[in-house]
Amino acid sequence: MILVAYGAVSIYAASYDFDNASLFDLREFSGKQILWIGLSLVIGCVIMITDYRIYKTYAYPIYIGVLIILLITIFIAPDIKGSHSWIKIGSMSLQPAEFGKFATALALAKLFDSYNFRLNAKISNYFRALIIIFLPIIFILMQKETGSALVYISFIFVLYREGMSGLVLFSVLCAISYFVVAIKFADPLILGMPSGEFTVFILIMLVFSLMLLFYCKDIIIARNVIYGFVGSGLVVTILSLCHVPVNGLLYFIIIIAAAIIYTAIAMFRHRIRKFLITIGFALVSVVFLFSVNYVFSNVLEPHQQMRIKVALGIEENLQGAGYNVNQSKIAIGSGGITGKGFLNGTQTKLKYVPEQHTDFIFCTIGEEQGFIGTTTVLILFLTLILRLIHIAERQRTIFERVYAYCVISILIFHLCINIGMVIGLCPVIGIPLPFFSYGGSSLWGFTILLFILLRLDASRKERMD
Repeated sequence: MILVAYGAVSIYAASYDFDNASLFDLREFSGKQILWIGLSLVIGCVIMITDYRIYKTYAYPIYIGVLIILLITIFIAPDIKGSHSWIKIGSMSLQPAEFGKFATALALAKLFDSYNFRLNAKISNYFRALIIIFLPIIFILMQKETGSALVYISFIFVLYREGMSGLVLFSVLCAISYFVVAIKFADPLILGMPSGEFTVFILIMLVFSLMLLFYCKDIIIARNVIYGFVGSGLVVTILSLCHVPVNGLLYFIIIIAAAIIYTAIAMFRHRIRKFLITIGFALVSVVFLFSVNYVFSNVLEPHQQMRIKVALGIEENLQGAGYNVNQSKIAIGSGGITGKGFLNGTQTKLKYVPEQHTDFIFCTIGEEQGFIGTTTVLILFLTLILRLIHIAERQRTIFERVYAYCVISILIFHLCINIGMVIGLCPVIGIPLPFFSYGGSSLWGFTILLFILLRLDASRKERMD
């Protein structure tokens, strides 16, 4: 409730008009947000008086119903800035993707609570979980709403909590690192190849060696592979200093292939599974590196490419894709430690920051309340997240626990990506700040998520009685 009230005041500050200073004016964004808040309280009360068994019993029908709505939205939603993700209901617009989050969370919780279901029991269980996660992603991507679709990837953390190997998260981290380095660093050329690709090959060799050492726990094989990498690297360095032409790409392919073949031969005397995973990781890493440029140039839309380039500092484009982030950073930076004071922000009052009452609401807080205000907001979110973790861990059934961690994952993803986007650490992908950004769909979506969790938590005592 504190966050919601804080958000309403921030929206009022972001959209403040000197000619109309009423917080409750329904013609203004702040007045409409207060209306959404009132309706959210009604939704919350309805959820709390509903029998808790409904959410588990009808988890799959709710999920299928929302999927149908997401599919229909593709065809009936009007074109808004290239996206077909909003359904018009009279004078009101709703974004079904926001409601798909709680439906997916319920379906995932229902799956994990199935009789004798264990994620690591068989590979098909992974596919079942991933199908539940990726079906709404596909439909939302078909609506050309990339930001909302990415939020659903946060459910992967729930799989990790329920037994998924940490190698998956490690692989995702490596993939992101490889992608960023390969795209960001094109110059200078090293051994005839872009410095980014050169660096990624070095990272692949390093990761391969560390996996042999710490994951496979074979010091001898790891030592020999490292000797091979370092020795061949010294030879190539000496040849380069002597002005002998060296094809860097060919060198890396040969040396990594040699390391893989050596490991494959040696693995038959040891634990095969871990060595196969390590070898597969190296092969997939190389293939992924070769696919980075193709995906970036041919799969991503031009505006998505530009946003990534701006976020990585490759291009500034201050009058185009980089304008929002640049103005946002100016606004936040100008707030200093204590801020300029409530309703005294010049950047926000003069409307220099686009979407400052929705996705970029955090910059209003930074300008008017400074470091102290933004830190207060983060502490409030941290308190909420820690409280949710406590609630999740005290649940007595798998259904409630998995659903709780779905809520936590969504909240953390929204928080990190939105603030990272506003301060220039992430590409601009249009993800609202929970409870702060203007909009009924977002607020109602988070209300349903949280109040279902509260209802399930309350049922804990009912079952004990």
